[in-house]
Amino acid sequence: MPDLFLERHMPHLPKAMFDLVNDLEAYPHFIPNCKAMEVKQQPDGSRLAKMTISFGPITQAYTSRVTSDPAAMTITAVAIDGPFAYLDSKWTFTGEGAGTRVRFDVDFKISNPLIAAVAEPAFASKQGEIIDAFGDEADRRFGG
Repeated sequence: MPDLFLERHMPHLPKAMFDLVNDLEAYPHFIPNCKAMEVKQQPDGSRLAKMTISFGPITQAYTSRVTSDPAAMTITAVAIDGPFAYLDSKWTFTGEGAGTRVRFDVDFKISNPLIAAVAEPAFASKQGEIIDAFGDEADRRFGG
């Protein structure tokens, strides 16, 4: 899969958007297809986040190492197990007017070529729904 990136202007402050995306435990409450999230703090300050996703009859879990940098206003995640040969993502939050320019970069490849042929396009198309879900949740939490 080629690198994907999505950008949205959100009418909320960068710190609020950073904190929302950094609230990993809340994902099952508003992220489409996210059924569960287990988060473990690591000694180096990163977190291991095991996300269980469900697409129709298929349920799959994978673990990512998540690193949050409040000074740079970035959150990165790198899959360390699961069905991906690799899955790297990065959220960037930049002040824009009275709100925030939210950028979500994601690059991934599913290990199994037979599954990849069907699942990669579906997974790629879901990324827009994910960034939109964060916008909807921000409006619920912060008004909008």
